[in-house]
Amino acid sequence: MNHWGEAPDEAHLPPETVLNQMEMAVIVCDRFSNVIYGNAFARQLFGFGGDEIIGHSILSLGIAEEDHEQATELARHVLKGGVWEGTFCNLRADGTTVYTRAHAVPLRHPSGAVDGTVIFAREALRSNQREQDRYGLMERIGERLAGSLELESTLRRVADTLVPQFADHCFIDLYSGDRLFRRVSRHAGDWEPPPGTWAEVGEPVSYPPGHFSAKAMDRRDAVLVEDMIQHRFTAPSESSQRLGSEMGITSVISAPLLVRGEMLGVMSLALSNLSKRPDPHYDGFDRDLLGAIASRVALAVDNALLFEEERDTALAFQKHLLPGDRPPPLDGLQVAWRYEPARPLESHGHGIQTQVGGDWYDVIPLSAGRVGLVIGDVEGRGARAAAVMGQLRAALRAFAQDDKPPADILRKLDEWVRTMTRPERMRSGWNSDDLVRPPLVSCTYFVYDAWSRVLEFANAGHDPPLLIVDGEVGELAFESEGGMLGLRAPGMGGEILFNEETTELKPGATLVLYTDGLIDRRQRDDGDYYTREESRELVRGAVAKVARGGVEAIANAAYDAVPGDIDDDVAIVVIRTAGEELAVEERTFTAEPIMVSEARRMAADAFATWGMLDEQAELACLLVSEVVTNVVLHATATPQPRREMVVPVPAGPPGRGGEPLSAPPPVQFNTEFGTGLDAFDGGTFDEDDWNLGADLGRREPPTKEFRLRLRRGGDAIWVEVFDSDMRLPRIRSAGETDEGGRGLYLVDQLATRWGARPTPDGKAVWFELPLTPS
Repeated sequence: MNHWGEAPDEAHLPPETVLNQMEMAVIVCDRFSNVIYGNAFARQLFGFGGDEIIGHSILSLGIAEEDHEQATELARHVLKGGVWEGTFCNLRADGTTVYTRAHAVPLRHPSGAVDGTVIFAREALRSNQREQDRYGLMERIGERLAGSLELESTLRRVADTLVPQFADHCFIDLYSGDRLFRRVSRHAGDWEPPPGTWAEVGEPVSYPPGHFSAKAMDRRDAVLVEDMIQHRFTAPSESSQRLGSEMGITSVISAPLLVRGEMLGVMSLALSNLSKRPDPHYDGFDRDLLGAIASRVALAVDNALLFEEERDTALAFQKHLLPGDRPPPLDGLQVAWRYEPARPLESHGHGIQTQVGGDWYDVIPLSAGRVGLVIGDVEGRGARAAAVMGQLRAALRAFAQDDKPPADILRKLDEWVRTMTRPERMRSGWNSDDLVRPPLVSCTYFVYDAWSRVLEFANAGHDPPLLIVDGEVGELAFESEGGMLGLRAPGMGGEILFNEETTELKPGATLVLYTDGLIDRRQRDDGDYYTREESRELVRGAVAKVARGGVEAIANAAYDAVPGDIDDDVAIVVIRTAGEELAVEERTFTAEPIMVSEARRMAADAFATWGMLDEQAELACLLVSEVVTNVVLHATATPQPRREMVVPVPAGPPGRGGEPLSAPPPVQFNTEFGTGLDAFDGGTFDEDDWNLGADLGRREPPTKEFRLRLRRGGDAIWVEVFDSDMRLPRIRSAGETDEGGRGLYLVDQLATRWGARPTPDGKAVWFELPLTPS
């Protein structure tokens, strides 16, 4: 009976026969690390044909130069009786590379002395360290792709991860329509290809048939070119092929970017002489790895493209709700504005959202060259906030045309916001309806008169703007912060007060209006966040450095003041008052018919001084006469009560009760105010009515006045007529035979704009005409 460890009688085989059957290389070295034996698998693994390495150093196995020190450590450790394990990079005789996993043990004499080394080796897909690097690379790619929904950021993160760790060159080409365009061209060591060689970012790319990138897209699978020296292909151009030879491109992998059956493009990696690597060639493992990476990149690119399409739609929607790119020309004001959407919120744990928000701003031309300015912010973000913002802007523009004080405008806007409720099914699954509360909106509305430099404003819970005067940066003081619009929901008691405030801006004074996205949630380098006050100080400091610069420079400095990505959208409006005085003529007249010609003469003199053409001046004087005549005839005349006069009638026969019969109805003298040339109430005016009161012994009303004010702007003139009558004019439809009622119709047809607005002590009728210098 045979015992364990004893071979059966019929199984006595030579040791070499057994060793040559092993699917593992066996190398035996003497004490001087010279090879004295290698089995058949060793010759296959290391790529030598016969016994040519026998008697030569272990380095003759093709151990790469960077692993020579490791081979020395192996011999030193094993000859001392230890066991060694590690990985070598071996260069075969045919120029290919193989990674081998080696396990070395001492070769002992029967006496126990160490006579040499026995090395057992097999092919390793990667060394432990390289294997960890590759799988770590996959993890980092996944993390970085998950951290971005913007296409450019996604592609940049991929290239930064792959170069230089896994490649010396990274190219990503994406289809736009039916053409490929270079989207990424990243190279190790910040090297850049010379112009006219490899395609630059943004340029179209055309791969000829047989090119490895074309093959990858045709086969819809990764293509490996392990050794470029043995591979011949047609390059896109001679210059690109020449540069590849000069760079010493050694190995290339191209992988298609394929998602849901759609070809998005191709990604290519290459190794070259830009960096020294243990193995300057890719192999099958690298090809499979890049194929897996390309699948993830394609999915991320597809998501980014879909997100950017949604974002572009939302931003286009919001852009059309906000004013245009450039402010309109305004007399006495320089204006610059800037709107920046926030970064996507997925990085802050709030889910994926578009970048649109509820920040808005506007510049509204008002009567006689005055300007309405607004800055506001609707709570929240997304499509609903943007839709509410668009409705608010439209509503405020409509309310502003009434030319009422800012506090009245905000009160009216607050009432309108409070009605913005809608029924919505509760998400908890209950079968009842719930009312969505009105949105909360912070807002400040300003009205600026460039000729008087008076700024009127009212605030609804918004941050005060910065005020720059003579290079010093402060804040425009708000006496009352005011409640936010929509704060008082329907059914709630109390009242939100909006106080009217007024200040005068000095020549060259600058206001910086902004929304809270500028100062909210900005991350420090240490991971903490700036407080709102710290952010305000940073903005003040940045603005102070460019306080004497242009309004665009101030807007840019304010936006860049606080470091870090913005978490909310930002709106910035910078306005600066003119340093020079604007032309204005003003005079008060008694409300007498003779003063119509005096007012016309004053206007003619002013228009001539301002350089108006004769034809324009005549038209302007005609309209001045119409408006002033309207005031003299109607607005400044005090309507008198109706007067009754009873005409005695002889007593008739008594009635049944012995009383005389009732007298006939009294004769009425209608002294009610008529409307003449431009009737406000559609009635008629008779000059005999003027003397009726004297005939009845009535006291004459005190003499009234009107004020004519002429303003000259850069490309228009404004005419205003002030009086103490509260009634606002309207255009009447005059009949063919009517002698009056056409004055305001002429103004409406011939003026660029006209209107009337209430004033604290009456009203102002105004019109605008274009100014063309002679």
